[in-house]
Amino acid sequence: MANLGDLPLAGLKVVEFTHMVMGPAAGGILADLGAEVTKVEPCNGDNTRRLQGSGAGYFAMYNRNKRSLALDLKSAEGKDLALRLIDEADVVIENFRHGTMDRLGFGYADLSARNPGLIYCSLKGFLSGPYEHRTALDEVTQMMGGLAYMTGLPDRPLRAGTSVIDITGGMFGVIAILSALQQRHSTGRGRHVTSSLFETTAYLVGQHMAQQAVSGEEPPPMSVRRSAWSIYDIFECAGNERVFVGVVSDTLWRAFCKEFALDDLAADPALHTNAGRVAARDTLMPRINALFAGLSKTEMMDRLDRAGIPFAPINKPADLFDDPHLNAAGGLVKITLEDGKQVSLPALPVEFDGQRPGVRQDLPKAGEHSVEVAQSLGLSEEQIDALIEHGLLRGTEKAEPAGA
Repeated sequence: MANLGDLPLAGLKVVEFTHMVMGPAAGGILADLGAEVTKVEPCNGDNTRRLQGSGAGYFAMYNRNKRSLALDLKSAEGKDLALRLIDEADVVIENFRHGTMDRLGFGYADLSARNPGLIYCSLKGFLSGPYEHRTALDEVTQMMGGLAYMTGLPDRPLRAGTSVIDITGGMFGVIAILSALQQRHSTGRGRHVTSSLFETTAYLVGQHMAQQAVSGEEPPPMSVRRSAWSIYDIFECAGNERVFVGVVSDTLWRAFCKEFALDDLAADPALHTNAGRVAARDTLMPRINALFAGLSKTEMMDRLDRAGIPFAPINKPADLFDDPHLNAAGGLVKITLEDGKQVSLPALPVEFDGQRPGVRQDLPKAGEHSVEVAQSLGLSEEQIDALIEHGLLRGTEKAEPAGA
């Protein structure tokens, strides 16, 4: 989108006290949608910036389009500066342990007394109940919520291959924030909204709970599930390449048979319904396996595409950097990493009138906007210099803005 005024949340002011994935993802969604998000972090920067291994991409993915204010919240001066910022805000987001924000003087009761219209979003491990005091992680709730069981083998639970609960929990937080903002239009009052990892996991596996309620049978892990469709598998084609194919309706079955000249299968009355094809799966699969084994990956996918059959090459995340669809119309956005390297990362997966939100502000350095924020809140140059000199505020040189 060309300018900030085109974005739906332009003018919304958000203060973010977060780390890791869940909180930054929530703030990142609001930022991509046009909100002015100020990330408050310690003077030495959010520890997420320094994670390695599987956490090395957390900061880079979820912190674009934000300002960074780095200050000492435990000092009277740092607290005062943060409170001034919150007094002008619409939304506060936090994802620290229960009690942390209260001890710092930034709990909902304290802040709403100063700013009655404030929407305060807490992102936690658990909602209210016996577990609410526990500290949770994405992987913890995947295990206890049944998602790891459904993902792995029967005797080997396996977490999903991304921080799916952190991200989805952050999304539910955004839904709650936007709902509370809508309500504020009529009441003038803010709300304390909370999203959590465990309840998010339960919601995601709810379809399996419902499956058991409907069928009377406990669902097995997806790795050994009984498919609802006959042709719904990964198939090998020539050159040891693999493609997933899903024929999930009678219309698609007829189109599939026509494209691949399976006239005898199309004419068989026993295969005219999905139930009939599932019953005949043991005889169908060898035939389909042999068909695809004689085709190249390109020919196979071209023909499936022509017939309108759902299919997918078996990709790695690294393959998406060069994906022609993502690269065609803003599906990837340019981000500059700490070392100066520029990379392409996925944009917010929505369009407004055919346009994707882009990048207005590159990944901020720790404290990159501290001076700018302090000035906007009325601090003099002498006051700002004194805070920096005493280690209570961190400022850095401004980075070059990224292209959308």
